Amino acid sequence: MPVHDKTASSLQAAALLMVVALLGTGCATRPPATDPEAVAEYQANNDPLEPTNRFLYRVNDVLDTNVLEPVARGYRYAVPGVVRRSIGNALRNVASPVVFANDVLQGHPRYAAETVTRFVVNSTVGVGGLFDVADDLGLPPHRGANFGTTLGVWGVEEGPFLFLPLLGPSNVRDTGGYGGNVLLDPFIWASFGGAGALQGSRFGVGAVDTREQLLDPVEQVKRDSLDPYATFRSAYRQSRAAEIEAARHDGKPLPPPQ
Repeated sequence: MPVHDKTASSLQAAALLMVVALLGTGCATRPPATDPEAVAEYQANNDPLEPTNRFLYRVNDVLDTNVLEPVARGYRYAVPGVVRRSIGNALRNVASPVVFANDVLQGHPRYAAETVTRFVVNSTVGVGGLFDVADDLGLPPHRGANFGTTLGVWGVEEGPFLFLPLLGPSNVRDTGGYGGNVLLDPFIWASFGGAGALQGSRFGVGAVDTREQLLDPVEQVKRDSLDPYATFRSAYRQSRAAEIEAARHDGKPLPPPQ
């Protein structure tokens, strides 16, 4: 669940420092060459830091179970669905400049033009983005316009899998992508002019909104999977690979985020 602002960048930096601090004792042992099946599985998982990542997953699970999930459930209970959708629309609208920049960097002029049109229409007729009027007019949002995806389109490999507390599954490329999104976000730069509190609110509301949307799928994985960590890892890597592959071919738009 990517969050593109200064607070998210700080959280990510702290998470990375934790990862680095644990590297010395948290590397997975590569299977011997005499066991080709184990070697193939090790390479397919792309998780040489698995012991560290599993530790950080457990840390994240404690934080999520005791803080984020209860807040998200309270948000779902207290805020009507129509209001939650409007909040999600507004958050997506505010992210439009980052989407536009990545559309351009990925060489997708059609998507870039649609993003500008969506932003203008939703910011005006849609009352600051609370209503996705552009979608009703046949201009749905598209995914994949973030700097991690842009790096993938440029041919940058994903690098080792990472699990970052509060931010969840990632990899070296997508972790760097967070920083790129921050640099491309004009609202972040505006926060240096005194809008820091507004950006903090944006991050907080965005984190709760994203976690609320993930309540059911995360609960299902934890309930049904024998190894939730491995399931989250696999799902993330497959989703990102599909997203980057679609972004490389400016054909059919990806389904809009739910």
